[in-house]
Amino acid sequence: MRAKGRIYDWKDDRGFGFIRPNVGGKEVFVHIRSFNNRTRRPVRNEIVTYDLVIDDQGRPRAEKVAFAGERVAMGTPARRVTAPLVFAGVFLSLVTVSVLVGLLPVILLVWYLAACLVTFSAYALDKSAARQGRWRTQESTLHLFSLAGGWPGALMAQQRLRHKSRKQPFQTVFWLTVLLNCVALGWLLSPMGNELLKVIAALP
Repeated sequence: MRAKGRIYDWKDDRGFGFIRPNVGGKEVFVHIRSFNNRTRRPVRNEIVTYDLVIDDQGRPRAEKVAFAGERVAMGTPARRVTAPLVFAGVFLSLVTVSVLVGLLPVILLVWYLAACLVTFSAYALDKSAARQGRWRTQESTLHLFSLAGGWPGALMAQQRLRHKSRKQPFQTVFWLTVLLNCVALGWLLSPMGNELLKVIAALP
């Protein structure tokens, strides 16, 4: 028998909240990852059904959460490869091929890979800070990392960590940084940009 209750507290920016059971008793913790429907964001006062489990510290937690009227998914669905992840993979592959054929210097590929790692780590730390109520990384800093070439890592973090992926103002600025970075890379492939790359490559 599945439990039923109402979401009485939901922190959308942090991805968790609490359910008040219909039968009364202690409030139940629920995380965004526990919802079967990932395309819909929970809101306060929504009715949900869930499997009640107890964590290692003896606290009640909701799993396999479904909104009222939705069917409960059986088993764990396979994680789909989304279009943003494909885009990031194709971009890094094109940069790699450009390096292999001599259109771009190796240092540029190293830069992109390092920027992706730093950016992914920054997103992960910010998500962890959001959960624990600690000091957050400024959004301008995350955008700066993306603009510097770390945007493929940002896309991976947004999709895999479910962080900053639905905040529309943030997404608007983020995709602007992606566009600007791609334009800058395109300019480096032009004759004028190629001359600059040769100068940089010749530096000790």
